[in-house]
Amino acid sequence: MDPSASSPSTTRLTSIDVYRGFVMFLMMAEVLHLRTVASAHPGKWYWAFLARHQSHVEWIGCTLHDLIQPSFSFLVGVALPFSLASRTARGQSTFRLTLHAAWRALLLVLLGVFLRSLGRKQTYYTFEDTLSQIGLGYFFLFLLGLRPTRDQWIALGLILVGYWAAFAAYPRPASDFDVNAVISKKDQSTVMSGFAAHWNKNTNLAWAFDRYFLNLFPREKPFVANDGGYATLSFIPTLATMILGLIAGGVLRSPRTAASKIGWLVVAGVLSLGVGYGLGGLGICPVVKRIWTPSWVLFSGGWCLLILAGAYAVTDVLGWKRWAFPFMVIGMNSIAAYCMAGLIEGWVADNLKRHLGTSIFLALGPSYQPLLQGAAVLLVLWLILFGLYRKKVFLRI
Repeated sequence: MDPSASSPSTTRLTSIDVYRGFVMFLMMAEVLHLRTVASAHPGKWYWAFLARHQSHVEWIGCTLHDLIQPSFSFLVGVALPFSLASRTARGQSTFRLTLHAAWRALLLVLLGVFLRSLGRKQTYYTFEDTLSQIGLGYFFLFLLGLRPTRDQWIALGLILVGYWAAFAAYPRPASDFDVNAVISKKDQSTVMSGFAAHWNKNTNLAWAFDRYFLNLFPREKPFVANDGGYATLSFIPTLATMILGLIAGGVLRSPRTAASKIGWLVVAGVLSLGVGYGLGGLGICPVVKRIWTPSWVLFSGGWCLLILAGAYAVTDVLGWKRWAFPFMVIGMNSIAAYCMAGLIEGWVADNLKRHLGTSIFLALGPSYQPLLQGAAVLLVLWLILFGLYRKKVFLRI
């Protein structure tokens, strides 16, 4: 494909698959257990650095690991204009596209519930995981994908302002509220005061909704609070992240020149990053990934736009693609990679130890055993994906 072509394209962009593959690699790479390695080497700053960026922040802020979910959500939006154009070019009607979007949204929600329920005594109805969050907002994203860009910007603004206002209007806990019932002692250092307290863990609007909503489903015990502070209603601002991706995808598919597309992504990324950071710094809206605050949408969205700009410039414009092949293999089968990480990662690890023994993973000493074993698991998972890639087998929903 000529990236500077003067007509809108339906061609798949390498940069989208590479970016998605990089994100899924970061998720799968949790098996490397970098935090365990870092704890065994307290004086090594580089292990501490890697371990930090393989961990989520407690509440306010961001690490590389925190960008996995927003990137995955953002890329769903980026890919949608290309998907719609491709399906329309094949003669699919709007009615058929709408049915497919509704079916895909339902499957994503149910797949998220299924993966969350593994190893539990009964179905674990919870909707804060990546797939369920995307599924809850996907149909609305699809409808916006059929609308002009102006309407997409309006929807983005309404969600950001409306969600912020709803949290700000929800009353803070009374002075006699038992914080210990919903926030563990180790997490109480994250509790904010003043206006920012409207976005505290497990005392906010989204938490109150889940206290009602999640208890409508059969549970082993009544829902009181989510240990991480995650919430079902986060799908609303997650939809805003996907809309930001939808707009970016429209830019990439437009007849603009390649330089203009990169410039738009970079400027939009810097502005979004700056506004999100500024809202947090001014105390207007904390930058919190776990409840997907509007400032988080903008802050993380800024990073997503900049990463996409870099991936597009390097792979689709300059044509440097060989280095990115391992990520492409993962990115073109991202749903399969996501499911494999949840379903067979442990099985692969057990079989590697059974057939290779444990001594091979002790070659660098006991402190590096989790790293070497994890690297072997990661390699096996990638080889499975590579085999699917060679056979052109791609899991689609």
